[in-house]
Amino acid sequence: MEENNKPVVHLISKPENMLKTVYTACRTCYSADTPYNIYNSTDDEEKMLKLIERVISSGHYSTIEHIQVTFAISNVSRACTHQLVRHRHMSFSQKSQRYVKEKGQFDYLIPPTIARNEELKAKFVNFMGEISKLYCEFTEAGIPAEDARAVLPNAASTSVVASLNLREMIHIANLRLCTRAQYEIRCMVKAMCDELVAQEPWLKPYLVPKCERLGYCDEDKSCGRMPVRQV
Repeated sequence: MEENNKPVVHLISKPENMLKTVYTACRTCYSADTPYNIYNSTDDEEKMLKLIERVISSGHYSTIEHIQVTFAISNVSRACTHQLVRHRHMSFSQKSQRYVKEKGQFDYLIPPTIARNEELKAKFVNFMGEISKLYCEFTEAGIPAEDARAVLPNAASTSVVASLNLREMIHIANLRLCTRAQYEIRCMVKAMCDELVAQEPWLKPYLVPKCERLGYCDEDKSCGRMPVRQV
């Protein structure tokens, strides 16, 4: 069992000059100069940020698709990654339940709503133990792991390498940082954003819940943080 229910997230790859790359893409659309000259002649951060803000706020998102970032993610449940892999324009390499055979009690995550109730938590832990016993019984009887895994739950812990471009990163942050997103994926995406902002502080205004960028809530059920959009 995973005692720490928090996702473990590390940013393992990103462009060295992310801001200049985005600026060059933006500036190229409005300049007679070559992209290479633009890239090499620009060092004014304030100037770059102003143009990027204007271009992105105008909806020209292709300019941020040139940036690719990669995260190493672990200590998350299969339920969480099932949600993550629904996002488009991402690449994934995930721990396989076909090729990685569980030995003894498999790791799993307990949802906080269950963990807070000692009685229900005990039942949850007991049930995970029963599943583990059945899984081991199957594999010891010669059942391939790819078939024995049928009994493993959404709570089973997993790890994944995930790559995506900056446009999709902002999109995911806008959706999954919303209080209506499920708690675990919200924590995971927040950790992804924190890792990226730590190295690229200029991205902080973009990696927020969508209501912060819109100035209103467009969900059918609002948490009350922002005014609801008037139809």
